[in-house]
Amino acid sequence: MLSVLRLGHRVRRDKRITTHCALTSRAFGVDEMVFTGDKDESIIKSVRDVVKRWGGNFRISYSKKWKDVLFSKRNQDYKIVHLTMYGVQLLDVIPKIRKEKNLLVVVGGEKVPPEIFKEADYNVSVGLQPHSEVAALAVFFHEYFKGKELTRDFNNKKFEKGIKILPQEKGKKVIKNSF
Repeated sequence: MLSVLRLGHRVRRDKRITTHCALTSRAFGVDEMVFTGDKDESIIKSVRDVVKRWGGNFRISYSKKWKDVLFSKRNQDYKIVHLTMYGVQLLDVIPKIRKEKNLLVVVGGEKVPPEIFKEADYNVSVGLQPHSEVAALAVFFHEYFKGKELTRDFNNKKFEKGIKILPQEKGKKVIKNSF
């Protein structure tokens, strides 16, 4: 089971970035994302609409307290992976992380509380420069899945309709109601 915890969503500032964290997580094979900070039903609605139209089993939810999410996952034998530019370099630690059964991957929004660094089983650097949480998630899961997430099939029989893109050299080919 793969989960993402997005810390510190701010309604006025982070609507797009939090949505993109969720969409990237979904597209790269994550099972769920929980965000904390300001509650924002529009993000939940938007992401659930994407899942409904495009398929998959991705779930998104909100929690008022990040500690509740982190310690709940810890009690379910999840390993905590904190994506930060201050950690061990990704390529040095990803083989070990791949062996873990359940992961909670934490990405910051506002300033990350020092307790996250202490509680994480892995503080992982996706590059040693500042960049976005979306980029960190994409690179991390690309390495985690060894690139296999790029051809993932989202066919989900519980949905009566959906959208699927057929790759081609030029133009756009989209199949609707393909599930």
